Order: sequence, then structure tokens, then C-alpha cells
Amino acid sequence: MCRLLGYLGSPILLDYLLNKPEHSLVVQSYQPREMTAGLLNADGFGIGWYHPQKDTEPFRYKNTQPIWSDVNLPSLSRYIESGCIIANVRSATPGLAVDLSNCHPFQYEKLLFTHNGFIQNFRQTLYREIRDRINNTAYQAINGTTDSEHIFALLINELQASPDINLATALHKTLINLTELAESYQVSFSANIIISDGHSLIASRFAHNTATPSLYWLRDDPTFPNAVIIASEPLFTGNWMSFAERSIISVGQDLDLEIYEF
Repeated sequence: MCRLLGYLGSPILLDYLLNKPEHSLVVQSYQPREMTAGLLNADGFGIGWYHPQKDTEPFRYKNTQPIWSDVNLPSLSRYIESGCIIANVRSATPGLAVDLSNCHPFQYEKLLFTHNGFIQNFRQTLYREIRDRINNTAYQAINGTTDSEHIFALLINELQASPDINLATALHKTLINLTELAESYQVSFSANIIISDGHSLIASRFAHNTATPSLYWLRDDPTFPNAVIIASEPLFTGNWMSFAERSIISVGQDLDLEIYEF
């Protein structure tokens, strides 16, 4: 299991999300409160962000070390400012390598993707099946070996098959397809996901035949006005709302929030 973080709103320094809150992402890496598997998130981390003025591909900073031991991150986080941020501290699924290519968030063109969850017996079941179902572009987007990145490839495949659909619809179709695959192999999976294109933030809380990991959202808190935050665990005391199980939340550039349950 991992801990996820997504932010969309007025540009802020990374420091205000990663370090300053009482239960920041750094704290969640060594003292998580709601993890159902594992005790630490020490198998690497990653942060992705978009330029606040330029419509460019996102930037990423990743490391296989625990986030608390990265000596460069504190100074970087006091310098880098963005209005759209995705971050992950990783607790690797047993059998999946601690390698830079396996650290989240994953990127394809202007998309950033991060995932908390697992596919049961992934290498023995859906690893080959997913690769056989995706087009060549989605296949080439896979650089590592994680179940997470293969779910991202399914999403890329959906977007390319139907270029006019939005990210929320593509994520919904991906989760339905993944459920059908899991049923055919009689395996369970969980898929808390955050995706962004720099203008919107889409997230799911979803599981099939297993416990659903925690996920929360917060909008227009006095500490973070004009913003929506999505996180595996609340960063501080506030009016955090838990995602319903089997739901997707879509946050637009105007911070309007739509909830889909299925």
C-alpha cells in the first residue's frame, strides 16, 4: 500500500503539502494511521507538478529512498510552486522491485497517474493479460513492472480508443474492464487512483473482493482557500470528507466537484 496526495487550486509551494501539515505526506511515510497492509511507506516516493503559467508537460522528482531521507527535497519543496500537484510515498507490493521506474507518479504526455492498491498475484494473472489487451502506444508507455503502471496503460488505451471521452469516463471504463479481468482470473484488486492533466484532478476509491483503502477530499479549507486536496489520510484537522466506496470524484479547473458512484 502507498499514501497518495493530489492538489488543485491556487499555486502553492510544495512545502505546504509535503512538510508543514501536522500529518504531512512525509509523516505518513513513517507513521501512517489508516494503512491496512504494511507499517511504512519506505520504498521510494515521487512528486509530479505542472508549471503554474506554461501549458507544458509536467515535471517529476522521484527517488527510491524513503522520502524522509532525501536531503534535497526540503529545499526543493521551499522553491517549487504549482497549482496542480500529485505525490506518492510507496510501500511496494511484495515481489515488485524497488526501482526508479516503479516509483510513482507515472507520466504519459501531459497526464500524471498514481495508484494505491494491488492486484492479487499480479505477475501470475493479469500481467500478461493486460499487455495483450492494450495498443502499442499504451504498451510502450510501460517502463516498469508494477501493477499500478499496467492499470495506467489500460487507461491510456481507453483514452486512445475513444479520444472524445473525458478522464473520469476513461477511469470508470478502466475500472470496469479491470473488474471483468479480475473476475475471469478469480483475483481481487484495489484501485485508489489520482490522475491529472494539469487542469483537472480525477480520483477513484475502488476495490473488488477486498477491503477498500482510505481516501479523503477537502475543498476551500481556511488553510487552503480556492483549492481541493485529495489524500489517503487527512493532512490536518479539517472538514475532510471520505470518498464513498466504488466512487470517482472529478474536480474541474473552476474547482467544481462531481461525484460518481457505481
